[in-house]
Amino acid sequence: MKRWIGRILAALAILLVLAVIGFVWWGAHPLKAGPEAIAALEGDDEVRVSYGEWIEFRPAAGVPVTGVIIYPGGHVEASAYAPLARTLARSGYFAVIPQMPLSLAVLKPDEAQEIMLANPDITSWIIGGHSLGGAMAAEFVATHPRAVKGLFLWAAYSVEGTDLSGLLDLEVLSIFGSQDGGVERMRASRDRLPPSAAWVEIPGGNHAQFGWYGLQPGDGTATISATEQQRIVVDHMLELIESAAD
Repeated sequence: MKRWIGRILAALAILLVLAVIGFVWWGAHPLKAGPEAIAALEGDDEVRVSYGEWIEFRPAAGVPVTGVIIYPGGHVEASAYAPLARTLARSGYFAVIPQMPLSLAVLKPDEAQEIMLANPDITSWIIGGHSLGGAMAAEFVATHPRAVKGLFLWAAYSVEGTDLSGLLDLEVLSIFGSQDGGVERMRASRDRLPPSAAWVEIPGGNHAQFGWYGLQPGDGTATISATEQQRIVVDHMLELIESAAD
């Protein structure tokens, strides 16, 4: 009997090791940024780009005092969100995308705190993200409510148990595509956000087109282009940032 128990425990240990190896391999091979995103990583006379632990975008002229932290979606390369971040920097804001461990924000939801400490010149912060990244940004706000002035959720929602409805001074934008298969979950989270939160449904938009990384497994089919969807996102992001700054 003891011999069989030993064999069973050994088999379970091997299965656990294989599962961990498989998970790490999966995390190390995220959905890759497309050519549009790679091109946005190049600096020019309007935007300075630095690429390291975080991907930072700064306006070439002036000194920004407002920063925007973008948590990437789960299993998506951080650079896939470079075009959106670059556009925000071109509008005069500091924008930064952290490169999460194994491309999963859930493994480092407090990364925003490190970014803030490293950039004391920024006096006003807005945080958010796409999908899982947005959910983890909401977690950060729940535990650091005085650290930020605004929260944006791109095809994302605060999970059950994360109630931000009492943060009446927090500016919030929840924006998602009508073709996203998770629309109902986003709508169901309304009571967990402040009553003043802005809710925007993009007609024809889907889940993946908040970034540039191709098709998302299980996503709906968009009936508008990624360029148009992101133009709408930027318009509402600028409204959020300006409102939070006021």
